[in-house]
Formats: sequence, structure tokens, C-alpha cells
Amino acid sequence: MHLVKKIEIIANSFELSRILDSLDQAGVYGHAVIRNVAGKGLRGGAEDLDMTMLDNVYILAFCAPEQIKPVVENIRPLLNKFGGTCYISDVMEIRSVKCVASL
Repeated sequence: MHLVKKIEIIANSFELSRILDSLDQAGVYGHAVIRNVAGKGLRGGAEDLDMTMLDNVYILAFCAPEQIKPVVENIRPLLNKFGGTCYISDVMEIRSVKCVASL
């Protein structure tokens, strides 16, 4: 097991390509995208995600701890301009040593 950073972004789907490009520029190439996300923000009604006219997306990505600074530098301007939220947390990755399915 080793420490990695988990990046979770909820934003308008209109900005998806810009966000993914920003992650790529920061060296974070792998990600998962879940579309049609709805919910309510931590700050109350002003961020009610199911009240927006366009679909929202949830982007999940992982990177090495030293990559976080460029990620934040690239993502923050997009979130400031277009809205959305980003959470970064420490998680442990378990890498497979021997995949039984490949035998």
C-alpha cells in the first residue's frame, strides 16, 4: 500500500473537457466521470445541484502527493470562473501483486 491523493470534482458538464485538460496538464491522466449528478451543496440552497439547467458531472482521479500543487493551480481558476467544487484527500492505494485472472 502507498499514499496517493484522491481528487473529487463536481462541476457543470459544460466544463468537463476543460477540467480534464487541466488534469492532463498537471500530469493526472487517469480519471472516472459520472454524469447526471444531483445533490445539495454544503453551503445550503445556493448550490442546489438539481436546480441547474445543465447536467453536472462528478470527476474522480488519483495522483501522487507531489502532483497536487499543479492540479490545484490548474483547477482553481476554472472553478472560480465557472463554479463547482473540488475535494482533495489522502487515501491508500493497494496495488495488485499477482492477478489471479491472468494465470
